[in-house]
Amino acid sequence: MPELNFKGKEFVFNHHLAVPHRPLVPDANKSIGEPRLDGNLIINGDNLHALKSLLPMYAGKVDCIFIDPPYNTGNEGWCYNDNVNSPMMQQWLSENPIGIEDGLRHDKWCAMMWPRLRLLHELLAETGSIFISIDHNEAHHLRMMLDSIFGAECFIAAIAWQKRTSPEARKKLGPAFDTIYVYAKSKADLNLAKLERSVEQEEEFSNTDNDPNGPWTSTDMTAQNPDPSKRKDQQYRIELPTGEFVEPPPGRCWSMLEPEYLRLKIEGRIWFGANGTARPRIKTYLNGSEGISSWTWWPNNEVGHNQEAKKEILEILGSENPFDYPKPVRLISRILALATKPNSIILDSFAGSATTAHAVLAANNKGGDRRFILIECENYADTLTAERVRRVINGYSFQGTQREELLKQSLTFSDLKKADKLLDHIASIENLEGQRFDKIEKKVKDGELTVEGVKAITEKTEGLGGSFTYCTLGEAIDMDRMLTGETLPSFEALGALLFHMATNEAIDPAKVVEQDGHGYLGESPAFHVWLIYKPELDFLKSREAALTLAKAKALAEAKPGKKHLVFAPAKFVSQKLLDEEKVSVEFAPLPWALYRVERG
Repeated sequence: MPELNFKGKEFVFNHHLAVPHRPLVPDANKSIGEPRLDGNLIINGDNLHALKSLLPMYAGKVDCIFIDPPYNTGNEGWCYNDNVNSPMMQQWLSENPIGIEDGLRHDKWCAMMWPRLRLLHELLAETGSIFISIDHNEAHHLRMMLDSIFGAECFIAAIAWQKRTSPEARKKLGPAFDTIYVYAKSKADLNLAKLERSVEQEEEFSNTDNDPNGPWTSTDMTAQNPDPSKRKDQQYRIELPTGEFVEPPPGRCWSMLEPEYLRLKIEGRIWFGANGTARPRIKTYLNGSEGISSWTWWPNNEVGHNQEAKKEILEILGSENPFDYPKPVRLISRILALATKPNSIILDSFAGSATTAHAVLAANNKGGDRRFILIECENYADTLTAERVRRVINGYSFQGTQREELLKQSLTFSDLKKADKLLDHIASIENLEGQRFDKIEKKVKDGELTVEGVKAITEKTEGLGGSFTYCTLGEAIDMDRMLTGETLPSFEALGALLFHMATNEAIDPAKVVEQDGHGYLGESPAFHVWLIYKPELDFLKSREAALTLAKAKALAEAKPGKKHLVFAPAKFVSQKLLDEEKVSVEFAPLPWALYRVERG
């Protein structure tokens, strides 16, 4: 497989392993609801460090990731600031911010993205998927990195999202779309959902033959088969109700074997046209339809555009909007509809204007308990990112006119021939949605029909409800500083880190039990995991911090059935004695010689 090479790759290839663990520190004053690390999170801090801090609790648990990283246009002013121990990389730091004249800006972008993608891969569940929005500046480099990290076999799609509503006048050939790459953690385990049908799509179903199963639509019963020597068992003759026989057209075959066709015919699910003379088609009933399949063209009339996203932020936050190309809620809502379930965890590590959180809260408002995790490194994480989420949850003051797009479609000559049906569809929208708005506006401009609900707001927009915990990143767990007693992490922070290191799994905070420096961290398929630790030097110097035979027996009896892995600063019992006493306990010294503080 072709391999992407960039300057500095050898230094960042495994850099994510060297990133220190920094515990998440909740800030109750900036949160909504009781602070908790297993609920919605907004994290202010470098996203590389924040992703590493999420591993102990969320490794392999995130169901859907959406990120909108810097596009590296040369005009963004983003900085490469990862602390990689290399003279070359340190030289790059002195040359920031990265601009259009920087000949290494593409190398720096790849070096910035590589370790973050490695950590995102670790956080993603086996059944999960990642969606990454990008433009032409780095799309080719990103695709090759994703092939290397996620595996080329895990590529799902390259979606074209129509981000604009019209061409840029100052460009002869302006960009109309961004690419959204979709990869799975495991393609075999991925199960994307179908989309709900719109009112317009449901009207495509009818019941011209009074079928007792209700409205239906028909689909082609043939499949491609350019080689007549193949699929011979799908090239049988079919008798029409008129007594005539038909065969598949040239280059095609029937889409099913004859026994399956005969079963559907008996069930009344084959349609031969109103006069019984048409080639057979398969009936799909509205009441049994799972929805519609998505494809890789996402037009802005379905999922929104940049201008719509700016308008959303303006309505919620007022004039404060530093984002040139924010994403609309409808775009993220489409991703959630495809890739999440009602209890999914969704991660956005380039959170920006918090559209992902807004979309999650809107989805939950219709049913479900999805959780979001946002990471934003800029200083507007509180005043803009989190503030938008606060206002979406609680409601916000707004004076002016709110518009909601209810229908948008290009008009064709075929639409004019079916004008009565189109007018009936508009009337059904007015009947269904009219009570929510002051008026329904209908207009045609540049060959496009738009139907909008218009409502005057003079007080407050109703909130969607919900909660979140605002976090910053604490001091890194530093082994050398622990030895001197300068920095001692909490039992919870150290326990989560050790459990992940020992099992490569995420810890479940609900299973952690700690009492007076002795705690149970949880279980893996092989072990029950324990920790003897207090963030106090006097305790760490005492005999209470060491594993003894009596403690080992007590732990083994408390949780029978598996081996026990016990982290402790020291032990006063040999493994040989434990084996002789048939105590299924294995001692694991803490990753640093904490017990040496007794000698100091």
